[in-house]
Amino acid sequence: MASSSSISKHKIPKTLMILLIINFLFLIHTTSAETNSNSNSHFSRFSRHQSSSSRTKQGFLASVQESMNHALFARSLAFNLTLSQRAAQVHIIDPVHDCLELLDDTLEMLSRITTMQDTISSDDDEDVHTWLSAALTNQETCEQSLQEKSKSYKNGFEIDFVARNLSGMLTKSLELFVSVKSKSRRLLSEQEYIPTFVTSSDRRLLEASVEVLKIDAVVATDGSGTHKTVGEALLASSLASSGGRTVIHLKAGTYNENINIPTKQKNVMLVGDGKGKTVIVGSRSNRGGWTTYRTATVAAMGEGFIARDITFVNSAGPKSEQAVALRVGADKSVVYRCSVEGYQDSLYTHSKRQFYRETDITGTVDFIFGNSAVVFQSCNIVARKPLPGQRNFVTAQGRSNPNQNSGISIQSCKITAQSTTFLGRPWKEYSRTVVMQSFLDGSIHPSGWSPWSGGFGLKTLFYGEFGNSGPGSSVSGRVKWTGYHSSLTVKEAEGFTVAGFIDGAMWLPSTGVSFDSGLVK
Repeated sequence: MASSSSISKHKIPKTLMILLIINFLFLIHTTSAETNSNSNSHFSRFSRHQSSSSRTKQGFLASVQESMNHALFARSLAFNLTLSQRAAQVHIIDPVHDCLELLDDTLEMLSRITTMQDTISSDDDEDVHTWLSAALTNQETCEQSLQEKSKSYKNGFEIDFVARNLSGMLTKSLELFVSVKSKSRRLLSEQEYIPTFVTSSDRRLLEASVEVLKIDAVVATDGSGTHKTVGEALLASSLASSGGRTVIHLKAGTYNENINIPTKQKNVMLVGDGKGKTVIVGSRSNRGGWTTYRTATVAAMGEGFIARDITFVNSAGPKSEQAVALRVGADKSVVYRCSVEGYQDSLYTHSKRQFYRETDITGTVDFIFGNSAVVFQSCNIVARKPLPGQRNFVTAQGRSNPNQNSGISIQSCKITAQSTTFLGRPWKEYSRTVVMQSFLDGSIHPSGWSPWSGGFGLKTLFYGEFGNSGPGSSVSGRVKWTGYHSSLTVKEAEGFTVAGFIDGAMWLPSTGVSFDSGLVK
């Protein structure tokens, strides 16, 4: 990885760092002791009146509270580190800013779980599972940013130590949750789909014309709107937000800016005038000194994010290594009739539940990557011509723990390429990707999939194909890995549909977006 050219020599005061670490170790000890003590006393007092599942559930909630305490400390440390950089007037691309943003997201999700307390029911299973999976992904992303900038960032040890400890706590919470998760899943017919979290005014958002939509802001480069930049419109909307849906119309034009929609800015809809007409362009790259996470031209973490009729571009070029055009970590997000254009790492489906429909995605190396639970339907996926000696990989899925409910599902899409291309390779040990009912052209390598490094993840990954067509769909020459499934059963394939994988039957109908709930007949 390229390192930043500006190297910081300023460190957080040693005495303060020692104090912070001592406090942290004390927090670990006291929190664990209190958890055990409270659990023991509680169980001994009520064990004769409580079921085993109830006691296990309380142990899970205690674990989440412990994770939250650690996350609060980690955020305090990260905040102090960023303050020390400001005080020293050091101008570097600080990876701790990534950690700070990700910790805010994690704290919100953990807070939701602890607020539920004893009201958590089987209806909440998918939400809780998604939040814990995403919280663990957040910590791994923080660690990745620190590693990418390790040569230029001198405070990495302190925050990395805390981040790794928090990852361990979140792994424990996730394992406890999976152990008590209800085995029965409520199955609904299409007539019973009742989305409960979206207001009636939000219905049909993705099919309605711009004239019909209730627009909160209009962005136009020629000054004919309420704002000239997308960033200005988002800032104004966040200050005036009433907590409902915010719809921002981006008139036709090219917007050269980097956009960040944080966790606290929810239900943002960006609607353009069409692919190739409304274009947002950025050029940040890893080689240019940015962390992969921060290279995104447009980044959305706020729940309920919707994008329609927009082209997202990272113009850094094929030699710039990681350069993200669109990063999404927003739960229940929809990207419809858009275009995502770049080279390496074009689309970062970072975390949580996502749905893409009728969207064009182009790139070269690992150009669809991340650790969300995401379904692509009716999308046009195109691998561009790579650099000499370089190989193309459509996906690089990042599931690191078998208990995470994440993965990539490509259904009813068209995958083409300008040179020999692989469907994917395992970025993390439990990488999970399926390609089903899609057209694969002749550029797909006969083996279909590629290893990342040696035998890494080949036994623990889950890659599958089902009902594909086209000259590249033959599985006769596919890899023989333990984790690869050349022909999924119907039941297995149904598990990766909109209804089975992202619970989309419960929330997508409210947006009005076209989608197939199950397998295409």
